[in-house]
Amino acid sequence: MEPVNDAPRDSDEAANESGAGRYAPSPSGDLHLGNLRTALVAWLFARASGRRFLMRIEDLDRARDAGAAAAQLADLAALGIDWDGEPVLQTSRGAAHEAAIAQLAAAGFVYECTCTRKDILAAPTAPHAPPGAYPGTCRDLSDDEREAARARIAPRLPALRLRAPAGESSLAFDDLLLGNVVGDIDDLVLRRGDGTVAYNLAVVVDDDAMGVDQIVRGDDLASSTPRQILLQRLLGLRTVPQLQYAHVPLVLGPGGARLAKRDGAVTLADLRATGVGAAEVRSLLAESLGLAGHGEPVTPDQIVERFDPTALPRAAWAWPGV
Repeated sequence: MEPVNDAPRDSDEAANESGAGRYAPSPSGDLHLGNLRTALVAWLFARASGRRFLMRIEDLDRARDAGAAAAQLADLAALGIDWDGEPVLQTSRGAAHEAAIAQLAAAGFVYECTCTRKDILAAPTAPHAPPGAYPGTCRDLSDDEREAARARIAPRLPALRLRAPAGESSLAFDDLLLGNVVGDIDDLVLRRGDGTVAYNLAVVVDDDAMGVDQIVRGDDLASSTPRQILLQRLLGLRTVPQLQYAHVPLVLGPGGARLAKRDGAVTLADLRATGVGAAEVRSLLAESLGLAGHGEPVTPDQIVERFDPTALPRAAWAWPGV
């Protein structure tokens, strides 16, 4: 499959060809141990491989922005995680996001969609399609049908979806921690009806612009990666195997479910209130990664020196609580 064009990236997008890792939290609240552990692993991957480590605040979804970015950065710094340059606000990248959508639209890869989530769930899906996959309801409407659909939802605006190329229903990639991963692709949303650019589009454009070639994040996002690889190809951006992916197993709460704030003291502030400081949390996280002995104090430099990605645990870590 050929990209829609091969225009070179601008000076911002070609900022550093030596490569970088990154951490990109949403400012929706305090980081819990699962977030902090993933950030630590992303930092270790970058520092141990001589890459820059960058920070991006993914604040596009204004409804979820609790103004927690400053507190999140302070918590990361308290653990000993440092980064290069100033954190990038994703909201400052709007022009690049819109340019990418325009590029895809010019090549015929974008169409309007007026479906609600309820419409999608109620519609019949194609054989073998995964649950919740977009059934293509608005994909091939005539101009008159599209105009009538817009009128039905006014004053709400249509969303924009990717018209995935024929034959691109799934895609496989090699993950440094999960091995071979196969994921489904459908006509994903590029921009919501409220004007918010979708995560999959923004993350692809921003990682490329920042020179990121090593993407380390929670394994709950692994299923999104095939969609992002498709977008990279269509936009003519760097993609696998030039990009490395590593999806980190999640942290589970005492009950065995994904860790959440309902599990008690799971943020640095919560733990500090119980007498557990940032240095002790760092040691606990390092121990969970096989990089420290039980109760062993470790510095950030020591963790980097011991880091071996091939030896990282492949299973979720259960937080026992305090």
